[in-house]
Amino acid sequence: MRVVLADDSVLLREGLSRLCAELGHEVVAAVGSAPELLVAVAETMPDIAVIDVRMPPDFTDDGLRAAVALRSENPNLAILVLSQYVEESYARDLLSDGRGRVGYLLKDRIQDIDQFSDALNRVSAGETVIDPEVVAQLLVRRPATSPIATLSEREQEVLALIAQGKTNAAIAMSLYLSAGAVEKHISNIFSKLGLLPSPDDHRRVLAVLAWLQQSH
Repeated sequence: MRVVLADDSVLLREGLSRLCAELGHEVVAAVGSAPELLVAVAETMPDIAVIDVRMPPDFTDDGLRAAVALRSENPNLAILVLSQYVEESYARDLLSDGRGRVGYLLKDRIQDIDQFSDALNRVSAGETVIDPEVVAQLLVRRPATSPIATLSEREQEVLALIAQGKTNAAIAMSLYLSAGAVEKHISNIFSKLGLLPSPDDHRRVLAVLAWLQQSH
């Protein structure tokens, strides 16, 4: 796939560029600021953009805001955001349009080449990938009044794995369930969260978004 990289660290950009090349992807641009990112995507029309949250000019959430703007202009653009710290609000912002094709990973995950490659491929394919550490913190912070609290313990485990971008087969393997049992749990999750079938929305993404929105 064609990739745009955006990170203010030259060393990290070079490392990611080499890693993407080793994985068989073409890096069409590597930039160090949010404004440069917007220009690079407009000029190269990549399949996916890998973006650091904190970048110039403000060094706050410039990368995230650029990612949201890019998604608004091109909903088909896959976005993988990298962050130094856990902040579930970043994931909420990315998922807010309900379309999927987004991911949020801690930078430490890059050290695991297989995990980074898997995240790139899943996000590019239309799935959602949320860092396991973010998922773990959401489990702890979930309020008792949240609609998510209506889910059974097993359904919450299934939703946590959905948030990490796991397929039904991977969920079945992780929880030692049959494929049919996983499908039933997912159906129950959609039903309890009031997520009816729709040609415009990705219910797996909306289920994760509902969880993220109830984390405070």
